[in-house]
Amino acid sequence: MTGLESTLRGIVRAAAPIVIAAQGELLTERAGVINLSLDGTIMLSAMTAHLVVRETGSLAQAVLAAMAVGAVVALIVVFSSIALKLNQVAVGFVLTILCADLAVFLGKPHFNQPGKEMPHAPIPFLRDIPLLGPVLFDHNILIYFSLLLIVLMWFYIYHTRPGLTLRSIGEQPEAAFVRGTPVNVLRYIYVFIGGSLVGLAGATYSLSVKLGWKEDLSGEGWIALAIVIFGLWVPARVALGAYLIVGLRSIAIDLQDNDVIDLPSQIVNMLPWFLMIITLLVTTSGVLTRLDRYTPERFRPMMRRFTRAAPPRALGTAFEKH
Repeated sequence: MTGLESTLRGIVRAAAPIVIAAQGELLTERAGVINLSLDGTIMLSAMTAHLVVRETGSLAQAVLAAMAVGAVVALIVVFSSIALKLNQVAVGFVLTILCADLAVFLGKPHFNQPGKEMPHAPIPFLRDIPLLGPVLFDHNILIYFSLLLIVLMWFYIYHTRPGLTLRSIGEQPEAAFVRGTPVNVLRYIYVFIGGSLVGLAGATYSLSVKLGWKEDLSGEGWIALAIVIFGLWVPARVALGAYLIVGLRSIAIDLQDNDVIDLPSQIVNMLPWFLMIITLLVTTSGVLTRLDRYTPERFRPMMRRFTRAAPPRALGTAFEKH
């Protein structure tokens, strides 16, 4: 395996949890619900997966337990919004703090203890393809799922009738309801699935990327949330954002290790965040709209499709039947 192949393979592996969490949040937000509990949920589900696999020895039970944690937290968010009429942002923010503190408290006896790893499962023949083989087809099942999930999300949202319904309840829930769509029921379902994916992201950390339970996962959920905006709520762009942020983080660490840059590690770790903040400011400040005026006429349709940065219109709002 060449140095380039090793680097790209490491990026695909390290980005897998962020890809899964971001796709889960994308699904949730497409349904019109914003779940800010990702950071705490990832920590709590990672700790849960590590604890379950140590107690039972079963990787399947560990994954299911982590997904259950993510689903329960997400259901609290959507229940608070639909049934209790509470603010989704406020509830999610409180939950992320609660889950993070709970993970640290419950996981303290298991901190830095060795955990069980998801078995390596290279795909025969495909792993021998130059460059692509080692990068894409030489991982375990969780990493493969993160890659497959991107395609599944794209196909489901844009090429199926249920995907069209999903977009409608996030954009115009009133119109969807008039057509007979059970808006709130579908929101419960999609938030449940999205939360389960966030929980799976936590399990991917403790069973594949950062073995065992470590408290340094704080911040990963906020990155996933930012990447959903960075990716303009489009599955492929969201995945690209995840690989970009992890790639930049990897490059910064390599430059520091090779004494190319002499900066404190805290500053190096913050460099991808600076790029993300700049990108978010650009995509939400109207700069892209003004840039459209200076784009040649024949390239404008392509430019508009690429730079469209509008969230689902009903995002963060509760739907009430009238």
